[in-house]
Amino acid sequence: MSVKSVCVYCGSRSGAMPAYTQAAQVLGKSLADAGLRLVYGAGDVGLMGEVARAAQAAGGETFGVIPEHLVRREVGKSDLTTYVVTETMHERKKVMLMNADAVVVLPGGPGSLDELFEVLTWRQLGLHDKPIVILNVDGYWDKLRDLLDHVVDQGFADASLADFIIWAATPAETLDKLLKP
Repeated sequence: MSVKSVCVYCGSRSGAMPAYTQAAQVLGKSLADAGLRLVYGAGDVGLMGEVARAAQAAGGETFGVIPEHLVRREVGKSDLTTYVVTETMHERKKVMLMNADAVVVLPGGPGSLDELFEVLTWRQLGLHDKPIVILNVDGYWDKLRDLLDHVVDQGFADASLADFIIWAATPAETLDKLLKP
């Protein structure tokens, strides 16, 4: 599968560590430099804003999707290449995934986890076969990795669940894994 468009799930907050912001900025620039379109939640706050502004500054194409009720809260970034306002969160997630060839998960909170688990579940059910890369900035997602191993160990998911996630430590490693033939 050739990757041309990457959906990035990440926090609407910046988080406690400067490394999270730096990774979002480097990822946004790297996507643009590689000619990949950024698909994301259309917010101009937190890591969402960082990844989008970095992609834009590097001349990248940006596709943002935001539900109407979050336009003010997440400061809808309407200067994107494509800016879509949906009615619901469910519609937002569907439009984002349908317009991407791969998913990257930066640090984030419950919303990012919701998005990750939905695409992971859809992958497990055979509804898509898009790569899912977790960008584990400074070990942020280590406990998630432990939890997923626990879910498999306890018999609530097949061991193949691990095959649906690609782990990366840096934006450069993320791009390498997305673009490898």
